[in-house]
Parts: sequence; structure tokens; C-alpha cells
Amino acid sequence: MGETLRATLDDTLGPTLAELDKAALRRRLRPLDSGIGPRVTVDGRSVIQLCSNDYLGLSSHPLVKEATTNAVSNYGSGAGSARLIVGTSLPHVQLEARLATFKRTEAAVVLPSGYQANVGILQALTGPGDVIFSDELNHASIIDGCRLSRAAVEVYRHRDVNHLGTLLSVNAGARRRLIITETVFAMDGDLAPLNEIVAVAKRYNASIAVDEAHATGVFGATGAGLVEKYELWDSIDVQIGTLSKAVGALGGFIAGSQAVIDTVINSARTFIFTTGLPPMVAAAAQAAIQIIVDEPTRRTKLWRNASFLQEHLVAAGYTITETASPILPVLVGDSATSISLSETLLKNGVLVPAIRPPTVPPGTARLRVTPMATHTKSDLTTAVKVFTDAKQQLETR
Repeated sequence: MGETLRATLDDTLGPTLAELDKAALRRRLRPLDSGIGPRVTVDGRSVIQLCSNDYLGLSSHPLVKEATTNAVSNYGSGAGSARLIVGTSLPHVQLEARLATFKRTEAAVVLPSGYQANVGILQALTGPGDVIFSDELNHASIIDGCRLSRAAVEVYRHRDVNHLGTLLSVNAGARRRLIITETVFAMDGDLAPLNEIVAVAKRYNASIAVDEAHATGVFGATGAGLVEKYELWDSIDVQIGTLSKAVGALGGFIAGSQAVIDTVINSARTFIFTTGLPPMVAAAAQAAIQIIVDEPTRRTKLWRNASFLQEHLVAAGYTITETASPILPVLVGDSATSISLSETLLKNGVLVPAIRPPTVPPGTARLRVTPMATHTKSDLTTAVKVFTDAKQQLETR
């Protein structure tokens, strides 16, 4: 019986997978033989890695590893339960206090992932009778949070504040109106026009939540993000983010007023019904945030490396979208061509997987190049040479 059911299920899945193969959209996992760094080991071979979100190289920082080891010794490997039962440890409390200070908010709360943070905040703060206004290129976690919130959803054109204002004006009767946007868009590297969004939100009495996933650690005087860069602490109601990118750990956070955080703790299903972040990870994240504040030269190196790569890749004939961050989207267009380019790069020692639909719109497949602060000039010079040769090979086929 079980085998028959399994065969039937496989039969129904087969055509879908075949269609993905035909469209060059099927994805496969590529295990690494090493930790994340400027170089990684793939199939026993050392290659230059230009695709992670560990922008500052903190996942392997000695102080972060020390904090992790100490926390494992004191608290073990897991939280043991949901946070509201016995899953809250001292590292959680300390990390949340540190995040609140870092983000200049009254309070903060940590969840196991950034995905859960976005889904949880939207479900906790909005519902029937409310309207969420979401940028059309927001992350999948925001899109899913909108769907699960049961609020009405208005999608405004990417970074189009005039369109946002129009949608706000025709939804004046909503109980609660919440604008949500990424501050740095993950696949294009461009920035949300936060000052303009704040102005239109004030005009129409709307609240604002921002996802600082790719801005935290990268922007601002202390690395606190785009809200810090533009000094908008008093104008943004909720700051969301991850601990898995520039912070180099794992988890998501929500920072805001005490009322917002209490609402999340009492209402967000992604917080209430899941085991807490492992204490060792919370300790690692707290150590990493301190490094972000104490070592601004890491941000300087990251931006310098990104500028070097952008300049030389454009000179080599590549098209890079209008990024304003260390995310360098090398536009290819066709999915099959993007895979071919990626495979050629890897064969010659550079790892940058192809990004294809549905992650990006059809016809905009790309290589998302993301340097780290810890890449050396030699790493980048070698990578540019590999990219240049790969483009020449592609054009002669």
C-alpha cells in the first residue's frame, strides 16, 4: 500500500521536475567541504567564494567562535522548547537587550529565522480590517506574511512613492495601515527611498516596518542599518532583520516599542509555536554585533572590495543593475545561459551560483556577486580574470 502510494506520488511529481529541467530552473544542493569564507572547498578543491551574505566575515571570527564554544559549555546545543515555556536563556535576554540598544528601540525579540520574523510581525500586527502596503520586490517571507495576516494587501510599484501615496489615499478607512519594505533589496542591491516613504506615511497616518536584513552591519555609522544612516529612528515603527547575514550567525529579530514586542510575544505564531534559537547561536550573534560596532574598518573594506569588483566587471563587459550596496547583480537574462556562465566560473575557481526565476522575474536571471570584507586584493584580481575569460568563452560559443 505504502509503496503504491509512493509510486503514484512520484509519478505526479515527475512531469513537474521535467518541466523545471527543460526551463533550466531545477535547483540542486552543492555541499561544501569547508566553512564559509572568502575561499571555500568544493569537491576537494579550493575556490573563491563570491556569493554568501556573510559580508563582514564574522561567522569565522575568533571572538564569535569563542562565544559560541563558551555558550555550548554552559547551555548545550539547543533551547529545549518554545521561548514561552523554558526556551528562553540568558543569552537570549542579553542578545535582545543588545539589539534594542543597537537599533535604538525600546525592546527587541529574537526568532529562529528572518523568515519567521517577517511572517510573525505581519500576522501579529495586522488582520481583517487592516491594509498592508508592500513593495512589489519584497522578499518571499514578506509576501507570505502578507498572505497569512488576513489583512488586505496593496502592492505598490518598486520604490514608487507616488504609487504608494495613491494606494494609501484610497484606503483611508482601514483600521490600521502598515507600509513594509526591505531597505536593501536582496536581488537588485538597490535601496528603499526611506525618507520619502516616511514623508508619505506621515501624510496618511500610516505605520512603517522595514526589513534591514541586508543593511544591518553594512550601513550606518555603527553598522545598525539604513535607518541609522538616514537617522530615522523616531519615524520607523518596526525594524526587522536577520542574524544570518552580516552578523554571521542565524535567526531573525524584531525591534520596536515595548508594545510592539509584547504583541509579538503574545500573538506571533512563528514565535509562540516554535523552539527558541539555540543559546550558542544567540551568544555568537551578540559577540558579532559588538564586533560590528567596534570594527568599522570591516565595513570600509567591504565597500572597497565591492567598488573594485563592480568597476572591473563593468570594464569586462558585464551589465550590473543599478545597485547602491555591496550586492552586485550581474544581469544575464536567460536561465540556461546563467547556469552555463556559473559552471564555467566554478570550473576555473570562482563560485557564484545562478539566480533564476522565481527568485527573480522571468528574463532577468543573474549572478548575484557579493564580496566579503575578508577577500584579499589577490582574490578579487583573480576573480576578475576568471570572469573576463568566462565572458569571452560565452561570446565565442
